[in-house]
Amino acid sequence: MPLKKYIRDIQGFPKEGILFKDITPLLINPEARNKCLEILVESLKDKKIDKVIGVESRGFFFGMLIAQELNVGFIPVRKSNKLPYETISATYDLEYGTDTLEIHIDAIQKGDRILIHDDVLATGGTARAVCELVEQLGGEIVQCNFLMELAFLNGRTKFCSNYILI
Repeated sequence: MPLKKYIRDIQGFPKEGILFKDITPLLINPEARNKCLEILVESLKDKKIDKVIGVESRGFFFGMLIAQELNVGFIPVRKSNKLPYETISATYDLEYGTDTLEIHIDAIQKGDRILIHDDVLATGGTARAVCELVEQLGGEIVQCNFLMELAFLNGRTKFCSNYILI
């Protein structure tokens, strides 16, 4: 099943000049969603994972499903001032500005083996920021998962080297 047909392009969102990759059709279709989850989990079959990070906000969808499949904890990494407990943060560049991500200080214990999941690998800034947060808390990054890549932005060069694209 070619999953690309379940990702639509939206021109000019969230602002002019940006081509947004909408995963809503993938989420709506149970067969496509299940196939996507199967591919993501298959890449982890020989890896020990303690916790899965889902990056706000579209990384939450499959991040939580992966954590459920692996029977491990799920950690939401959110934008500034969205988490209720004490956090650490990392600021990063986007293809259309800057942003800040936060994680609870008690989400990762030293030595925890972490899978990071997000929907799109673009500039690599978001992934690099999340990797920094994991490393600050003493976690070990096992792999980064993405549903798709905007290869022309060269994001691969900016973050942890283990990753998979569906």
